[in-house]
Amino acid sequence: MSEANEKSDAEDDDAAHDGYVVAVKPSARKSNAAVGRWVNRNGSTRRFPSKGHAREWARDCAGPGAFVWIQDAVPWDDGETDGYLVGGSRWPTPTETPPGDQATLEDQ
Repeated sequence: MSEANEKSDAEDDDAAHDGYVVAVKPSARKSNAAVGRWVNRNGSTRRFPSKGHAREWARDCAGPGAFVWIQDAVPWDDGETDGYLVGGSRWPTPTETPPGDQATLEDQ
């Protein structure tokens, strides 16, 4: 096991004792209307018993074309936040086809 994984596991254990605080980022609110409504009702942070619970909430929030996930806060972040709920889109979606082969200048 790498040192980074050992540190991550230890941090997950600490988070299980103190809880895991998630800040909802604007990208999650923009990409997922349900998350935006939740923030309007409850505020932009949420405390979970563990990181696993936060990830489960993110999976429950996600929907077709409304991708959200938990991303750990950077180690130097001095705030109370352990992680962020972030959002975006994945490309290509199953209904889209990727672009064709790339052309070179010689092909033109």
